[in-house]
Amino acid sequence: MYGKIIDQLIDALRVLPGVGAKTAQRMALQLLERDKDGAARLAEAIVEAVEKVGRCRVCRTLTENDLCEICSNSRRNNAQICVVENPADLYAIEQAGSFQGKYFVLLGHLSPIDGIGPEQLGIDQLIERLISDQVSELILATNLTVEGEATAHFIADKAKALGVSVSRIAYGVPMGGELEYVDGGTLNMALQSRKAL
Repeated sequence: MYGKIIDQLIDALRVLPGVGAKTAQRMALQLLERDKDGAARLAEAIVEAVEKVGRCRVCRTLTENDLCEICSNSRRNNAQICVVENPADLYAIEQAGSFQGKYFVLLGHLSPIDGIGPEQLGIDQLIERLISDQVSELILATNLTVEGEATAHFIADKAKALGVSVSRIAYGVPMGGELEYVDGGTLNMALQSRKAL
């Protein structure tokens, strides 16, 4: 409609969550008409991030280094691991500010219908950490959805077999809710009020 290059930009912007055709069109036109410098900075930042950001070899969150800042922080509690579904959930808990342990990012949840099993979630890697880091408590902070609950129970069974204490975030997070959209106070309450499985 606008020409090949502008149409490609609009289409590329639609990969962002919640961005439909009209929003992508407004974004593209804003960048091209009113903020070409901002568009250039955005393009450079995206290219650099795509080239330099990978996964932490221990917890699997996004990082620019071999180890993320949390895994490389010796002041964090190695004996306590919080399991989350994605990096956005990890950042939400970190912003709440009360958790001082370490993390493991599943990068999803169990979903046999979509072909996502324990192997795709790195559960074997998590089990190795439970053993090698002498973890005493595993906090399951998967989303409170049917899939998140199934994933939490699967992991809890594995951890309990190793003698690891398992708890689940509870109060304050609504059923069907996703952690990245929950405020810090609610997350703090959920972490403090966790219950054993």
